[in-house]
Amino acid sequence: MSKVLVTFWCCVFFSFRFIFLNSNASSVTFNVLNFGAKSDGKSDATQPFLKAWVAACSSLNAATIYVPRGKYTIKSVTFRGPCKNKITVQIDGTLVAPSDYNALGNSGYWILFIKVNRISVIGGTLDGNGAGFWDCRKLGKNCPVGARSITFNWANDVVISGLTSLNSQLMHLVINSCKNVMVKNVRIIAPDFSPNTDGIHVQSSIGVTISDTSIQTGDDCISIGPATRNLWMDKIQCGPGHGVSIGSLARDYNEDGVQNVTLINSVFTGSDNGLRIKSWARASTGFVTNINYQNIMMKNVDNPIIIDQNYCPNNQGCPSQASGIKINQVTYQNIFGTSTTQVAMNFECSSSNPCSGIKLQDIKLTYLNNKKAQSICKNIRGNTGGVILPDNCLL
Repeated sequence: MSKVLVTFWCCVFFSFRFIFLNSNASSVTFNVLNFGAKSDGKSDATQPFLKAWVAACSSLNAATIYVPRGKYTIKSVTFRGPCKNKITVQIDGTLVAPSDYNALGNSGYWILFIKVNRISVIGGTLDGNGAGFWDCRKLGKNCPVGARSITFNWANDVVISGLTSLNSQLMHLVINSCKNVMVKNVRIIAPDFSPNTDGIHVQSSIGVTISDTSIQTGDDCISIGPATRNLWMDKIQCGPGHGVSIGSLARDYNEDGVQNVTLINSVFTGSDNGLRIKSWARASTGFVTNINYQNIMMKNVDNPIIIDQNYCPNNQGCPSQASGIKINQVTYQNIFGTSTTQVAMNFECSSSNPCSGIKLQDIKLTYLNNKKAQSICKNIRGNTGGVILPDNCLL
């Protein structure tokens, strides 16, 4: 090897070594144990966690908050920004909500990140201890409002990876008014009888990606609220649960629309619904457009494909009007598997705002053991391609 080449590679090596060492030197780690947290699952670790957050948030260098193995009891806590640099919360242990559900109060949150940019939450387990709260509601007692396990409000450039969420009182993970969020390799688990325990709820957010995630819960696996744009979902395992739902919409008259939503390469197992769009039957300025479902397997799903614009759970307080939500440009491609009900495709669209631009391509859904399924179409227009089972009812 020539002397010049040796000199070149030596320069490259020392340059990378300099960059690596300086990148390590420019970051700082705050271990929650050093702030007084105890990993015994009994002691209240809320204040030590907050002290670690204040130190990390005020650091001029990139900071890591480290949570070692063990159990840490945390009450309702808010991690507030803005912060001076990026923060990584590395969790090797388990955060546990108090066994007394009243301890989380009526804030609606357990763990809240607000106005924080460049935040990553990596690994670990959140145990919401929700069983007592569910029983309180079931028995009709005077219960608090309940708490979502982990919420991000007005946060940008967020990564949530390798996290497990168990038994949230209400929704497990909420992404609200955020931009550029990546959720990957997340596991969400709650019993199928647990009420309102949506796995992931996204609303008023732009540029959210959810991938390689498994959700078993008592409500929607993923729920998508108004003002959601550019949502990408890939390799989702859903069930039990209520499926992946856009809505419910038309809660309010003035609502922003849902647009550019994609779900691909996913499996629904034993869920109440598969691909669902739902809106209340009342006037609204909202809309749903450019929705794409592709390569979806249904395994014994009650309602594999459903648009319900007369949504009214338990038939209580139904507005009994025509939904103002305009639904158009929805594509279902390569959807296959089994339905536990005879109606595998049910399109119940608004009489005043019929669904339009609905496209069915290569659909093969059967009723139980290869029995013939049915489809229902009301107030819908679109087109089809390839094999369509059950028989096409689009106008």
